Amino acid sequence: MRDFVIADCELTTGEIAALTGAKLRHGDPPDRRIRNIAPLDTAGASDVSFLENSKYAGELATTRTGACLIAPRFIESAPRYLVVLETPQPYPAFVAVTRKLFGNLLRPSSLFGTSGRAASAQIDPTARLEADVTVDPLALIGPRAEIGSGTLIGPGVVIGADVRIGRQCAIGAHASIVHALIGDRAIIHPGVRIGQDGFGFLPSRQGHQKIPQTRRVIIQDDVEIGANTTIDRGATRDTVIGEGTKIDNLVQIGHNVSIGRHCVIVSQVGISGSVTVGDYAMLGGQVGVADHMTIGEGAMVGARAGVMSNVPAGGRWAGYPAEPVIEWKRGVATVRRLVRRGRKAEGTEE
Repeated sequence: MRDFVIADCELTTGEIAALTGAKLRHGDPPDRRIRNIAPLDTAGASDVSFLENSKYAGELATTRTGACLIAPRFIESAPRYLVVLETPQPYPAFVAVTRKLFGNLLRPSSLFGTSGRAASAQIDPTARLEADVTVDPLALIGPRAEIGSGTLIGPGVVIGADVRIGRQCAIGAHASIVHALIGDRAIIHPGVRIGQDGFGFLPSRQGHQKIPQTRRVIIQDDVEIGANTTIDRGATRDTVIGEGTKIDNLVQIGHNVSIGRHCVIVSQVGISGSVTVGDYAMLGGQVGVADHMTIGEGAMVGARAGVMSNVPAGGRWAGYPAEPVIEWKRGVATVRRLVRRGRKAEGTEE
């Protein structure tokens, strides 16, 4: 038996076609009921799958899926028993169906089924909570904190003094938020740390002097922050995360950093202090960015790159130290050629 979350609803294949703009193959039934999603190799009769990558085309002949969103080039290979929904963009269509079936998973819900405020939560009498705020057990909400309606505060969460959290947000278990302003519809996953001191010290042989961190973290609307990510408060100016930006798990963002709107930052990225990241930029996994750098609007930095100089708007950079992708590929190819020549000269080439 497969382990999965129960969907909010069912969809017929006809309803899926209407939702996604896909075209049912002639003669395929519009009334087959779909209750779940699955990949082609494990899907059953009530599941929907998708196919747009030729790497998985071989699975089409043996799949038992109830319906498949499929790119036009694979239509002729689809078995007749399969309900086929033709679309030039199968994966986005699959996502649309997933969002419809599992709308309850778009935003975390109370782990305890709490309604209102759990008895074990501690809320300072000066804190202001609007209607319909859910506070799970053992959460702590400090003096003068403000929390908007529809927001969920998970178990063990710590909300510091004067923190403001907008409406329809979700704060995951054991997150801590201090010195911060958070907009509407933000999702903050378990273990996130927001607003703690940045790494600010004046080095000397007599001892490293701590530099007071005096500013805040500002997180705008519709931001999502993955588990165990840390975002430091500003030292001389606010640390800012722009609206719609999505941050993966285990990301470190230093003090004074400004991240633009609708950026994507993948796991284990480390961004040093006073970095500016433009709108729509994308940073791959384990990218490291040196302090005071600028990554331009729409730039893309490949996984494990080390950014030690400014990346221009629209740039595609990779490598360590990071450089334009074309130059990095040429460098890699050159090194490989030199290695092969060296082995050939030594008579050790395999």
